[in-house]
Amino acid sequence: MDRKDEIREFLISRRAKISPEQAGIPSYGELRRVPGLRREEVAQLAGVSADYYTRLERGSLRGVSDAVLEAVAAALQLDDAERAHLMDLARTANTLTRRAPRQPPQLRVRPGVLRLLDGMSGVVALVQNGRSDVLAANQLGHALYGPVFNSATRSGPDTPRRLPNQARYLFLDPGAADLYPDWRAIATTTVAMLRSEAGRNPHDRVLNELVGELTTRSSLFAALWAGHDVRIHTTGTKRFHHPVAGDLSLQYETLDLPGDEGQTLFTFTAEPGSASENALAFLASWVASPPDATIAGGPAGGSTVPQTRSHAQPGTPNPRKTEPTHD
Repeated sequence: MDRKDEIREFLISRRAKISPEQAGIPSYGELRRVPGLRREEVAQLAGVSADYYTRLERGSLRGVSDAVLEAVAAALQLDDAERAHLMDLARTANTLTRRAPRQPPQLRVRPGVLRLLDGMSGVVALVQNGRSDVLAANQLGHALYGPVFNSATRSGPDTPRRLPNQARYLFLDPGAADLYPDWRAIATTTVAMLRSEAGRNPHDRVLNELVGELTTRSSLFAALWAGHDVRIHTTGTKRFHHPVAGDLSLQYETLDLPGDEGQTLFTFTAEPGSASENALAFLASWVASPPDATIAGGPAGGSTVPQTRSHAQPGTPNPRKTEPTHD
């Protein structure tokens, strides 16, 4: 999508979500022909002229001050992720060159980070980039995300090996709904995270190719992408239905790696004394067993991707089969 179209669609989608009542504008029972606020109402709330705001909504953010952008963000009641996305759109609009203003995401994980992953026993730990590629994982991370790793290896003989990618797995692998009981919510969040990444790095060729692939092959992804929702992933709870460990509810934390721009460390832990803690402990002991042990769709250990020391094992059937409704 053209950058001006991206800005226009984002601002229109945010404006459509704010009702006059939410904005404190009396409607007096009038029949409104547009969802949400009108352009002139946003302009009034932001303290700019209607013509000026119309220019912004047409995608002309070049030269717009941070103060005006903050006023528009306040008028549209943007959350932190949406405000950051608007600032990213403005930053790239003010970039005169077609080159990406930032360095391409680094795919190789530093040895020190790999040692950190290996030392986090009893904790699921992995490193991802903004495209949702899994760059590295500790042994327990390989075990928990075995189906995701295995999905990346199922390709034709003429297809180059690709990094495990959470978004591609969610929308294109029929087994994704087996692993994630909250598959639809996770899929929605993943698209919103990719949309945020596209705002930060609009010239990332691999990201654009991924979005194009998923838009073409998944009608749900295409619909969610068109919604222009954005999300920042920080902390929360994620549920799994694992083929070996059963049901787990794990708390995740994220930590950006400042020495490696674009890389994020994800950790998953269980509530002490919970059934999930027991299930995670069982998975840890199970994956440490001899290499003839198998994880449905995943490797039996190792810490890095693709420079992995693990070896993939044949999968076992998953008795719980619920396919997501993608194309």
